[in-house]
Amino acid sequence: MSRSTTRAHLTRWLPFLGWPRPDRATLRGEIVAGLTVAMFVIPQGVAYAALAGMPLVTGIYASFLPALVGVLWSASARLSVGPTALTSLLIGASLAPLAIPGSAEWVSLAVWLALLSGAIQLVLGVGRFGWLLKLVNSPVLIGFTQGAALLIVMSQLPALLGFTGRPIARVLDGPPPDVVAIAFGLGTMAALWLAKQRWPRLPAAMVVVVVGALASAAFGYALRGGAVVGKLPGGLPAPYWPGAISFGTLGTLLLPACMITLVSFLETASSAKIDNGRAGKLWNENQDLIGQGLAKIASGFSGGFATSSSFSRSAINLYAGAQTGWATIVCVVLIGLALLWMMPLLYHVPQAVLAGLVVTAILGLIKPRAFVQLWRVSRVEAITALVTFALTVVTAPDIYWGVLAGLLMSLSHYMYRHLHPRIIEVGLHADGSLRDRHLWHLPPLAPDVYALRMDAELDFASASTLERAIGQQVAARPGLRAVCLFAQPINRVDVTGAEVFGSIRQSLAARGIALYLSGLKLPAQTVLENAGLLAPDPLLASYRTDAEALAALAALGTPAARDTGPRPREREAGGTADAPAASPSPARAGS
Repeated sequence: MSRSTTRAHLTRWLPFLGWPRPDRATLRGEIVAGLTVAMFVIPQGVAYAALAGMPLVTGIYASFLPALVGVLWSASARLSVGPTALTSLLIGASLAPLAIPGSAEWVSLAVWLALLSGAIQLVLGVGRFGWLLKLVNSPVLIGFTQGAALLIVMSQLPALLGFTGRPIARVLDGPPPDVVAIAFGLGTMAALWLAKQRWPRLPAAMVVVVVGALASAAFGYALRGGAVVGKLPGGLPAPYWPGAISFGTLGTLLLPACMITLVSFLETASSAKIDNGRAGKLWNENQDLIGQGLAKIASGFSGGFATSSSFSRSAINLYAGAQTGWATIVCVVLIGLALLWMMPLLYHVPQAVLAGLVVTAILGLIKPRAFVQLWRVSRVEAITALVTFALTVVTAPDIYWGVLAGLLMSLSHYMYRHLHPRIIEVGLHADGSLRDRHLWHLPPLAPDVYALRMDAELDFASASTLERAIGQQVAARPGLRAVCLFAQPINRVDVTGAEVFGSIRQSLAARGIALYLSGLKLPAQTVLENAGLLAPDPLLASYRTDAEALAALAALGTPAARDTGPRPREREAGGTADAPAASPSPARAGS
């Protein structure tokens, strides 16, 4: 085996071996991008740890080793891996009925969630099953995202409005709100909005956190009883084992782990498609599943929680000039230095500032107009999105029921459409195309001919509908001489479809009705030939093009044809227009 072949095999499993060696100019850009992302991810990590109910320092742990492992084993090397809002919300919502937030039991269960979801992603990636996660369509994703974003904002309102420590349902109980906390929270949101409008390259999150910490320390906010981050342990994360759990608890965590896997995949997809599109590459979703799965496992064993690809931080990474995964390596080094020496600097950061960071990041996800746009395109899918949204909000903290309901509705609608395919009687339009004869008020293609088109595969779901449509026309039109099926949309035939096609042939032949096939594709033709359903027959004719079929149908309208009855050209199915009328060797239809 040559060296290049060996390297190609290794690169398939170790994508970082394919990274280009950076020159001085590229390395300068990677350092700038890594520094920029690090200044965003540290305050975001602390904020998202609070959202997940975890000790605040674990948000930085989840931004350290998982980011390194994720970038080394992912195909999309410019994505920023770490804590995200939706994943953190799922963790907090899933564990709320099982433990007290921040407790040792909570941390253990959160680590198990990270390990389970990471293992699921790893198995899906290694087994090349990434296509399974594409079953969730856009309406379900929109409904869940909007519902989750609303829940995140509601969860942060107590801290943002000076009611830190109280759930949203009891914000009016107890002492009045902390006016200083309100100033910190709303001031954070205003500053972040202004920075985004005026100075988009500025690491506004870190600037706001530093300014908030300095103002809090100068004002003595912590000494006055204000809610601050407090003391965080310094040093790099130590190896962590969550301890054994019962099979019952494991089963309880399995569904939330699947939801985290699904949401993480969708978050990664939204960023990876942009990243790979800009690089001119196809997205390797299976390799990214492997990288994301290993990142979650690394987070769990370092005491963190489930991670994902952050769309906002990945966009910042690209915007700052990252070209390769070296930018993430720089970011990881800086986070490690922060863990070693910067933790005391976060002591005075008000929790209202962290809430402002989360709410500002989430407000960009809330897009009510998405439902209006869905309604204009498809009311059924808009209803699916609205039901997903409503159930996500109403069933909190068990928010995965919204996605499950939306997925069930989508699959039901998908099956309904396949069980009721579009079947039309075609006529020749003035522009030369074949269109719905009744919609466009067109004459029939030929006297006593039923010419139809089915816009679907001929399989177990659609076959009976096709048979019923033809049977109804045969019963309603006693003088029918021929049925012409324009078969271009039929690109697959399964066993049930072949059986029904044979039944249609027998039923028509028993009444002396000819069957014309036009544009039968090679995969469909092969199945029907193997089933012996295209054997030569005076009442069966197949044409490769619509023009040939139209010419044959036009011939049925001549006086000779009307006198002698339906006599399609006696050729084997699949014959070409240039073949003689009784050619013994059929030609293949176009694929």
